[in-house]
Amino acid sequence: MSTPPTPDAEEIRHALRQVMDPEVGMNIVDLGLIYRIDCAPGELYIEMTMTTPACPLSDMILDNIDAVLDPLLPPEVDIRVELVWDPPWSPAMMEEGARAHFGWNG
Repeated sequence: MSTPPTPDAEEIRHALRQVMDPEVGMNIVDLGLIYRIDCAPGELYIEMTMTTPACPLSDMILDNIDAVLDPLLPPEVDIRVELVWDPPWSPAMMEEGARAHFGWNG
């Protein structure tokens, strides 16, 4: 029996738009928190950050990522989400529509 294909990076990015940062009420993709998505057979690697290293809701956000991705991926796919702090997040990393939502047009 063959393994179902792992979704590609754009499909993963689309799914991650369901994960909200509850402090700001916006999804983690539009906020610019997702730095990298690598898909390979049997593996998914996501490199991301938080708006601050002291984010009190990081565990909740990571749990929500698992909840969104688990039904999308075959059970044998190894999902690894790594929190990184370099480069540090800034509002400039947000998608244009997200910056406009907050009145940050720079």
